Amino acid sequence: MVAGGCAGTSVDVALYPIDTLKTRCQDKRGFFKAGGFTGVYRGLSAAAAGSAPGAALFFSTYETTKPLVRSVLGDDYPVAIQGAAASSGEVMACLVRVPTENVKQRMQTGQFSRATDCIRTLASREGIRGFYTGYLTTVSREIPFSLIQFPLYERFKKEIAAWQGRDCSPWQGACCGSISGAFSAAVTTPLDVVKTRQMLGQGAGSGLATAKMVYGEGGPKALFAGVAPRTFWIGLGGFVFFYAYEKSVQTLFRTGLWGDSRG
Repeated sequence: MVAGGCAGTSVDVALYPIDTLKTRCQDKRGFFKAGGFTGVYRGLSAAAAGSAPGAALFFSTYETTKPLVRSVLGDDYPVAIQGAAASSGEVMACLVRVPTENVKQRMQTGQFSRATDCIRTLASREGIRGFYTGYLTTVSREIPFSLIQFPLYERFKKEIAAWQGRDCSPWQGACCGSISGAFSAAVTTPLDVVKTRQMLGQGAGSGLATAKMVYGEGGPKALFAGVAPRTFWIGLGGFVFFYAYEKSVQTLFRTGLWGDSRG
């Protein structure tokens, strides 16, 4: 949880402007009407508030679920084990991530200037359900993302460790996370576009109906709106995220806080 929290906060704060540009590319009104290149840190407070607990929930669930699934499936299905653990982690993380995203994206596109105003308006108009608009779509995006990213991440680390005869260093693990994250981000961009439209109040009901609406606006190109900043953001963010995670785990073990000296 500590390592995951450090990793999540590092990425969300350091690379927040890129996330803002991606969100504005996906706005129905168009990039410049949604804010363009101005106020790229708008909504940072909401993102920072949810990043640590969201990442902590993901990694604590991921690392706890892996041995449980392994005890059922055995060691012959590593991809299934990692995929099931990552999916479980995303379901839990989205309990924190989705309310944060709803507030953050509305601020990024200029609907609100202060987080408190956004929270108050959502609560009065829609109640708790308003904060979880797009939850199912977000989970539907995150699960395939994780099913691609984490098996690739673990496989890359395994191959590097076998090649050099020792465990990956934090920077090597970060490179593995960056490459797997960038690829996963590009592939799952249409799901991210649908999620953004729903959270901005520009959807058409269900995720499928929203996807059809977006496709009708501009075909495949519309479904891949923001693919470049999303891929760059998650690729670069993956390096920062996994380096912070790997380094935090290594440090906690070396200091003996986990009762173990492995690195």
